[in-house]
Amino acid sequence: MAQPRITLGVSLKMYFGYQQTLAWSQEVAAIARVHPAIESGEVRLFILPSFPALPPVLEAFAGTKVVVGAQDLSWEDNGAWTGEVSGVMLAEMGCGYAEVGHAERRRYFAEDDVQIAGKLAASLRNGLTPVLCLGEPGQGPAEAAIALCRQQLDASLNQAREQQLSGHIILAYEPQWAIGAATSAPDDFIGEVCHGLRQFSGLGNFTFSVIYGGSAGPGLLSRLGNRVGGLFLGRFAHQSSALKTIIDEAAALSRQPQEASWPQA
Repeated sequence: MAQPRITLGVSLKMYFGYQQTLAWSQEVAAIARVHPAIESGEVRLFILPSFPALPPVLEAFAGTKVVVGAQDLSWEDNGAWTGEVSGVMLAEMGCGYAEVGHAERRRYFAEDDVQIAGKLAASLRNGLTPVLCLGEPGQGPAEAAIALCRQQLDASLNQAREQQLSGHIILAYEPQWAIGAATSAPDDFIGEVCHGLRQFSGLGNFTFSVIYGGSAGPGLLSRLGNRVGGLFLGRFAHQSSALKTIIDEAAALSRQPQEASWPQA
């Protein structure tokens, strides 16, 4: 599948209840059905609801170009893993994406490099596009952030390499210090780090795209221009009207020359 010019993702985390998730999904689906950039594939939108809402959300977006995925998955495909959800089941349901390695999973659920690598491999093994979250805990220079993200990526690919897997991976750069903050990280900082992440290559039979998350909202994509491949959105997309604004920004950006805003190497 050809990769879009701009990728937008929304994780609903655990903010919405069941009915609120369905109402929001229906509103966004109505937007997606008539938005030229979504329909043409220039802008790809994926939605990650809570596990119990996956079946009706998949139904809400049926007939649109929006792809539904999960906020987590097990590193195993089946077996005695109480409370876990496998990539096999997610793929069977019709999911296309799986989020892996979010900072909250690392911090609150003690997910380590081995578990994250297992989940990334499980995603690829089952035909799901991993949304691999990378980011440094504290604010510092862009060069340090890039170096740490490279270490995280290397560790996350270990099992996929061992299993000789391949596929496309979305690198969601989310500096941990910007998650839940009042504003995103500084624009120039985001641009510099995402440009650095785009240079990752030679890490196996994988292709990468880079999106930014961490208090991302309306206006950010227009300011960043082509320095980023899209956004990973949270609470600032809880209003469907705000998400519509961001989709419009992505559509405008997709019509610009692709390398116009990137710094020279």
